Amino acid sequence: QVQLVESGGGSVQAGGSLRLSCAASGRTFSTYAMGWFRQAPGKEREFVTAINWSGGSTYYGDSVKDRFTISRDNAKSTMYLQMNSLKPEDTAVYYCAASRTRSLATMTQLYDYWGQGTQVTVSS
Repeated sequence: QVQLVESGGGSVQAGGSLRLSCAASGRTFSTYAMGWFRQAPGKEREFVTAINWSGGSTYYGDSVKDRFTISRDNAKSTMYLQMNSLKPEDTAVYYCAASRTRSLATMTQLYDYWGQGTQVTVSS
């Protein structure tokens, strides 16, 4: 069992930056691949980015490529999402998730544990 808690959300103007954190409980964090997803009102949950168990491989959705950076610190059982050049269309609730697959996963069905989400609002 893994419990995930996101933090770092908030309100920012377009062009600004935010850094989200996802803290995991338990000693097995390093055995999971991790991902970030987001969901805007009235829309389906969308893949944002993923990182494998070691942090050596990452993958980004097209809408955030070159603006967002995912990273993890296995010693701290924490994953991060650095979001730069934010746009109003990035407004959503952001969720972190853990997958037993260990490798990169883009589909929600491949994730076993989810956080409660943190709101990110970008104003124009």
